[in-house]
Amino acid sequence: MSKGQQLYNKAKKIIPGGTQLLSKRPEMFAPDTWPPYYRRAKGCTVWDIDNNEYTDCSIMGVGASILGYAFDPVDEIAKKAIDNGGMCTLNAPEEVELAELLIELHPWADMVRYAKAGGEAMAMASRIVRAYSKKDIILVCGYHGWHDWYLAANLTKGDPLAAVHLEGLEPLGVPRGLAGSNLIFRYNDLDTFMRLLDENDGNIAAVIMEPVRSDDSEGIFLKEIRRLTSDRKIALVFDEITAGFRLNCGGSHLVLGIEPEMAVFGKGLANGYPISAVIGKREIMTAAQNTFISSTFWTERVALAAAIATTRYFKEHEVHKRLIELGKYVQEKWQDIAETCNLDIEISGIYPLSRFSFCGTDSLAYKTYFTQQMLSEGYLAGTVFYLSFAHSREIIDKYIHACKKVFQDISHIIQSDENIHDHLIGPVCHGGFQRLN
Repeated sequence: MSKGQQLYNKAKKIIPGGTQLLSKRPEMFAPDTWPPYYRRAKGCTVWDIDNNEYTDCSIMGVGASILGYAFDPVDEIAKKAIDNGGMCTLNAPEEVELAELLIELHPWADMVRYAKAGGEAMAMASRIVRAYSKKDIILVCGYHGWHDWYLAANLTKGDPLAAVHLEGLEPLGVPRGLAGSNLIFRYNDLDTFMRLLDENDGNIAAVIMEPVRSDDSEGIFLKEIRRLTSDRKIALVFDEITAGFRLNCGGSHLVLGIEPEMAVFGKGLANGYPISAVIGKREIMTAAQNTFISSTFWTERVALAAAIATTRYFKEHEVHKRLIELGKYVQEKWQDIAETCNLDIEISGIYPLSRFSFCGTDSLAYKTYFTQQMLSEGYLAGTVFYLSFAHSREIIDKYIHACKKVFQDISHIIQSDENIHDHLIGPVCHGGFQRLN
């Protein structure tokens, strides 16, 4: 057993779930074979604690490292912030500089608040819009974290959050009094949205949603949501935590020309340093003063400095153009090699957040086999590929060559009518987040 697997077995005895993040559990990729821990990461190369070297063509730090791991232009600024004191009795001036930068990128916004994680920033946004409107109900579309305000959706009958691509979330520990405080609608389901508007007219604090899905590239659904919320004077809040800074420098909603009342950013905002931001119109954001929202480590300096450096680099180097170009190339190559190997796959996702899935039965088993075999080729790779600035055409060509070899193996297994489970080293991976597809 590898050092990584030994350590992970120990971790599961002293850390509930084994890790701090569902998306980083080895069981989500290839149980018993996916390396649980890394020793070093640079660019898109990862060395695990067993000194195996991999090229990361999977989720790049769960979408946090858009520029690549240990990106020098950002890390150098962060190190200077450390040298000058990461925490102090006084406030870091970087708070103001970053706020001005985010407002410059989003002229519709007037004010900014910070947090550390995306989930808590969404909880902050939900608190602010409820404080502003003095209403309770929020209409929700998409995935927005683990906090009570969101998970309360599953206190009602059935599994409402399954409708937004996240199945089986038990709301254990969420106060039952929150049942009915947020109501779920599905992307592109305008009929359900309008029904919820009518049924809860006068009691809706906000509509909170992810603005981008791969099947609404022209924003037709989003524009209708904007029209309806404007007509009823309901705040529209965009969760840009995953999509932000991938289609342009700033929020993806800017590409579609649709202005919300608030937007929330996280993940790649500081290229791996922990920070998130809530931006919004002044009359709504000032409601944060009428409720209690405060935390010591939201004032920490290092991540603020890193966010400034990251955002400026995004802007100066038009990083999004490279992500889109490479993502489009990946999706085209997936399609080409699948057709060559006579494999039926479904490709989806905006280009910087590309994904494919094996069609038919036992799709999770084939996904596990793909990951298992790609590891042997030297790649961290599942059926999701978050493109980063560290990836190049040369890296991707080598990755696609490895993909083709594994696709050919899968095609042979299918044509030979063999059982895919007989080819797995460990158990089948768990089903995970199914969003952005």
